This record gives sequence, C-alpha cells and structure tokens, in this order.
Amino acid sequence: MAGLCRVGLCMTGLCMAAGLAAGLAGPATAQGIDPPTPAPSATGIATGPGGGKWRGQITPYVWATGLGGSIRPAGTDRGVRIDTSFTDLLRDLDGALFVSGLARRDRLVLLGDLSWSSSSRAGVLPVPPAGLPARARLRQTSATLAGGWRAIEGPGTTVDLLAGARLWRVRGAVSSALGAAASTHSFVDPLVAARVNLRIAPQWSALVHVDVGGFGAGSHRATQVLGTVNHRTDSGITVSAGYRHLEVDYRRGGSRFDLRMGGPILGATWQF
Repeated sequence: MAGLCRVGLCMTGLCMAAGLAAGLAGPATAQGIDPPTPAPSATGIATGPGGGKWRGQITPYVWATGLGGSIRPAGTDRGVRIDTSFTDLLRDLDGALFVSGLARRDRLVLLGDLSWSSSSRAGVLPVPPAGLPARARLRQTSATLAGGWRAIEGPGTTVDLLAGARLWRVRGAVSSALGAAASTHSFVDPLVAARVNLRIAPQWSALVHVDVGGFGAGSHRATQVLGTVNHRTDSGITVSAGYRHLEVDYRRGGSRFDLRMGGPILGATWQF
C-alpha cells in the first residue's frame, strides 16, 4: 500500500502540473479583452458626462492551448518532458468554466477572473508483476483580482497599469483497487500587468496585455503575453479573437513544473 501511495502521488504530481497549466489559461487573463466603441474610450466604458458612474462587462472565454515543458514531481530524481496538444487535453476534460469581468469608474480599473476545470484519465500504475489499473482525477480552481489606473487615455489609445494577486488550488488524486492517493497544492501569486488598447475602426479594436507574476511568493515566475482583435456587433456583444502565450516556473517541496503554453483564444463580452 505504501508503494501504491508513492507511485500514486508521483502520478498526481504529473496530473497537477497539467492542471496548473490548464488553470493558468484562465486567470492569466482573458480579462484583458476590451470591446471597442465609437467613444474615445476603447473599453466601452463612457467618459465625459456620466463617466463618474461604475460600468462593467463580463466575458466568458475559451483557450485552445497546447502544453509543453518539463515536470519533476516531488520524490523523484528526474524530470519528464511533455508535449501535449489541445486535442489531447480536451479528451480528458470532464468540465470547465472560464469567465472574467471588468469594472471601471473614471480612471480606476478593476479586473477579476474565475476558472474551474475537472479532468480524469484511466491508466496503469507500474506495480509488479503486470501493472495495476487506476484512474487519475484532477480539479483546478483559480481566482484573480487586480486593480489599477488608466495612465493614458487618448481618443484612440488607452494604457492601464495594474497590480493584484492570483489564488490557486489544484488537487490531484489516483484511485485503484488497492487504495487511493491524493495531493493538493494551494498558493497565491502576486502579479503586475500592463494593457494597451488601440481603436482601429468605429467597431474594431486591438488589445495587448502583458503580465509578470510569482516572484518566488507562489510560483517562481509566471509571464504572459496576450493579443486580441475585437469586433463589436450590431447587437452590442463584442467578439474577441487572438493568441496567448504563457510560461510558468513553479518550485515547491521538491516539485518543479517548468511549462509553456500557447494557442488561440476566443471570447464574447456583454456590457452593463
């Protein structure tokens, strides 16, 4: 039984790394997607008369990311290289929710993000003589909150400078006929971010979001670059499409996950 637990925890370490990657896709920030408007503010939040009121928006989104890098779970002396496509990750997914929000009053900007995912996979633990059928399960929850100031607001360009924190909880478990093993990682990453929004036409805008986090407080380092093109439809809903690249280096308790993710992102924004 002790052997099963050691092997199981090693396996959950691998699963948790994948979950960490999947979760980072969420709060890393589709919250950066801002819809265009004909008004000077490219965020869709009014300026001028009435600009002192709170306005907001909500954006559900998806990120079709692949996963690459290396993983070294605690209790092992060597790392494992991984190279997984979005199709492979989707095959194991049981359910997911990714949603972000933005609120603004004058130059004050608040961002929030919630992501949740659950996945599972059947496999065989390397237990003599012929292996042991088992099932690995993973649940990831993360929440991000950041606030900042609109440093630049021109007729076609805005620049936001932000700081905040990202809370992570990732739980992996392996079960078999002989028992079960589980492991949970929870940590908080501080982060700083900058967002630039350019209005390129009355109903079109482009956005670039860059953030850096971790600083050894949670993960060792996490960086992200996101770019989107946004179109506001006649119905008032804004559709955004673009690309996101994320890298994270997590080191805790003998574990190290050095991961790279990248892929297209798609979101839809409702304002209120």
